[in-house]
Amino acid sequence: MQKINYQLLLDRELEKLAAEGRTPRLLLHACCAPCSSYTLEYLSKHFEITVFYYNPNITPEEEFTHRAEELRRLISEMPLENSVSLIVPEYIPQEFYDCIKGLENIPEGGERCFACYRLRLEKTAALAAELCFDYFATTLSISPYKNAEKLGEIASGLSEVYKVAALPCDLKKRGGYKRSIELSKQYGLYRQDYCGCIFSKRERDKRVSARESGEKQRQEQ
Repeated sequence: MQKINYQLLLDRELEKLAAEGRTPRLLLHACCAPCSSYTLEYLSKHFEITVFYYNPNITPEEEFTHRAEELRRLISEMPLENSVSLIVPEYIPQEFYDCIKGLENIPEGGERCFACYRLRLEKTAALAAELCFDYFATTLSISPYKNAEKLGEIASGLSEVYKVAALPCDLKKRGGYKRSIELSKQYGLYRQDYCGCIFSKRERDKRVSARESGEKQRQEQ
């Protein structure tokens, strides 16, 4: 199956909007401030954006709140071309656990993650339809650890269900991920070292423990 070039599709969509001379409304799901940095720098030139911080997968609640506040700070400090607002819904982690029930033992990057993508994208698409946005999208594709093909596939299907356009994105293209790192340094953003869920946190803890154990062994030699 031939891969879809989501960046090319986005280029074409932006060219069409420029030719029409309009600035549509975009509901943008965001997982954190670092991933939002380049995304907002790029897309705020073309859209009026409402950022939707819907992430019941994040644990613990303190981490959820910390990321939300960093996102709020970034939006207030970045010089953005069109208006950007933020919605932070109630933190209900049970929505994530219900969504991935039976997939708890699947490795990172597999079906459990895809179910989490769908959960967050569907909530975004549903709200975009309810509030009459022109498009919905997510910042998730900027990460080299996220499957842009799967994100695009899910978003396309949800677009059909909710009758709102999914903005095609693979935001890591053209140095997007690198630029997000540069902007994170510029604004002093908190950059987490795990995706957000308890499963990615456990894998992070194992890596840290193994690294510390290796360093201790080297020191003892």
